Amino acid sequence: MVPLFYNARSLWARRLSTGLTVLGLGLVVFVFSAVLMLANGIESALAAGGDPANAVILRKGATGELVSAVERDAVRVLATDPAVASGPDGAPLVAGELVVLVALPRDGGQAMNTTARGVGPQSFAARPEVRLVSGRAPRPGTNEVALGSALVGTSPEATLGGELRFAQQRWPVVGVFEARAGAFESELWGDASRLGSAFGRPEYSSALVRLRSAEDMDAFVRRVGEDARFTLEAKPEPRYWADQASGLATFIRVLGLFVSFVFSVGAVLGAMITMYAQVATRIAELGMLRAVGFRRRSVLASVVVESAMLGAAGGVLGALGALATRWIHIRTLNFQTFAEVSFGFTPTPGIVVGALLFGTLMGLVGGLLPALRAARLSILDALRA
Repeated sequence: MVPLFYNARSLWARRLSTGLTVLGLGLVVFVFSAVLMLANGIESALAAGGDPANAVILRKGATGELVSAVERDAVRVLATDPAVASGPDGAPLVAGELVVLVALPRDGGQAMNTTARGVGPQSFAARPEVRLVSGRAPRPGTNEVALGSALVGTSPEATLGGELRFAQQRWPVVGVFEARAGAFESELWGDASRLGSAFGRPEYSSALVRLRSAEDMDAFVRRVGEDARFTLEAKPEPRYWADQASGLATFIRVLGLFVSFVFSVGAVLGAMITMYAQVATRIAELGMLRAVGFRRRSVLASVVVESAMLGAAGGVLGALGALATRWIHIRTLNFQTFAEVSFGFTPTPGIVVGALLFGTLMGLVGGLLPALRAARLSILDALRA
């Protein structure tokens, strides 16, 4: 077996071609990693809005809160279920909620769709992950609203003390809240009755029910589905948000992986050209290796290892570049909710390992043909070159 030190010295001796090939492979790995981090980012952002002890109640067959309707009487009935948890005041943690879309102006005259959630008195208590970071919660029966932190500054009046205008009414901003970087941070919350009156929606879109324990979820879901008094279905909150993220995340992942595949073909060809050039300029050197006793398979393995080293270096470069994007946050339209959601590039150990393997694999594939050519050289022809 040819020592690895020999391969490293060989790559270092041809620094320019080695550097350009590593850069090309690194760019492909960067795209590959960034796409996976982006898809994971939107899934994480929406999944962060789910608590295993919370159930979201929708009209049976509804795919989201925007197309669902839950009668107020049904919310009162749900509050009598024995599995429902109680708040500090002893009241059941059940809240009817209304979800509508509002268009907030951006700088430059454009508008963005934003989810406005009408909440009840128990909505904050039932979601411990939602925490006011400034100001206070909206008072029931008023037009006051609280903003998710991702919304602050996205519209001229979207700030504490500002005053939003939609549905031909004024909505003063009295608080800002965070929700562990989840989807709620892209929403504005106000009183459900006031929003319902402004948008002509007498019914709720959904009901949020907090159970005493997540272990009661299966039985509660079954009871809601079998109750003949209404046509509702319950979903664990994490599952509901995972369903809301699936469409956009799948679109980003499929499109990004297709682009990565196209780029990877070019990167493999680049690695192949580099290794062919390496072999062409080292024919006599490879012949000498054969002459001192190294077998064909050792020469083949040496060239393949050298190419794999190129790919691994590209993988490291691309993975580091992708990790540098983790502080970037973007906003885009969620196809399933028709509202903008803010999310970032979220890396995982699996994505980083996958990026390194992807880079190494491209190097291996690009080095196979040049390695076969090097292994087939006869000793005499090589030494005469």
